Amino acid sequence: MELRRIVPNLTVDDATTGHEFWEDFLGLRQEFSLGWVTSFRSPANPSLQVSLVAGDATSPEDSSLTVQVADVDAAWADAQRRGYEIVRPLTHESWGVRRFLVKESHGVVVNIVGHAD
Repeated sequence: MELRRIVPNLTVDDATTGHEFWEDFLGLRQEFSLGWVTSFRSPANPSLQVSLVAGDATSPEDSSLTVQVADVDAAWADAQRRGYEIVRPLTHESWGVRRFLVKESHGVVVNIVGHAD
């Protein structure tokens, strides 16, 4: 599986506030915000990212990590073949990604994502 990036998802009460630490102190730039999630990225090294999540609006459980893959369909098929617990099936989201949520063996929920064509 070809990984593109791994982003920690930090659980917060409100993803629309408290950005000063991430932007002013650490120098990250806001990549996007959907109200329930705000993602920040380093302008110097775009692979360095962090997301603040205040309850995933489209999933029954929040994820601890987002893993972007080159081929989300292949990842979906592989997760099913391996019998991993699926938290949310492969879905095309309105903000331009296709994703599914899966639990790894310790119960950590991982958001597997690919950009929609």
